[in-house]
Amino acid sequence: MSYENIIMELIVKGGDAKSKALLAIEEAKKGNYSEAEKLMQECSHTLIEAHEIQTELIQDELNGKADEPVNLLMVHGQDHLMNAMLISDLAKEFIEIYKIVNGGVKQ
Repeated sequence: MSYENIIMELIVKGGDAKSKALLAIEEAKKGNYSEAEKLMQECSHTLIEAHEIQTELIQDELNGKADEPVNLLMVHGQDHLMNAMLISDLAKEFIEIYKIVNGGVKQ
């Protein structure tokens, strides 16, 4: 797979994870906690896949195997991944807050 395709995979997975986390918040807001948890599990799985791609790229660079310089596309990919990770963390907190506010559910 080309360097650009690997980075595009990172971008796609980051965007997918972010979308799942945001959908999970919406489901929790409606009181659909089982669906919210399912979406967060999917988000987590996608983030793991994206992190594996990131780790491989970093290892290649550290081991002198990276043939491509860091470019704007790679920075964009990293940005997508980091935003997805942040939104995932916040979504977990929102879901817990909605549980408490909507039904008195304890953590």
